Amino acid sequence: MNELEENKEIKLDFKKIAKVAAGSKEVIPVAIQNIDSGEVVLLAYTNEEAFKKSVESRSLILWSTSRNELWEKGKTSDNTFELIEVYVNCEQNSLLYKVRSKNNNICHTTNKQGKPRNCFYRKLNMETLVLENLDP
Repeated sequence: MNELEENKEIKLDFKKIAKVAAGSKEVIPVAIQNIDSGEVVLLAYTNEEAFKKSVESRSLILWSTSRNELWEKGKTSDNTFELIEVYVNCEQNSLLYKVRSKNNNICHTTNKQGKPRNCFYRKLNMETLVLENLDP
């Protein structure tokens, strides 16, 4: 079990953007939305190369800020995605990708039944500031 992915304590990484900027890789955030359900399933980053490869291949290819390399979402877990639509915000500094899972799996994490879940499977209880797992 990955402690960060399964615990109830909120440990937000407010230094993430600074770390990305310090790596001098030019990236922008991408919200990833399931085109069929409307769920936001992931927030990631893309650079120019990943963006071009995504559009050309119609696959979800991103920039891994932790590994500093191109990342085809789901390649190692076989949870890959077809890129259906791309939206650009008004300032052209973030994107929205509408995708479809090629095998109906979203996240590399799984619930207790071993079924993949949406990457946003925990909700913050705003009274207690404890994370509540919506898909244990």
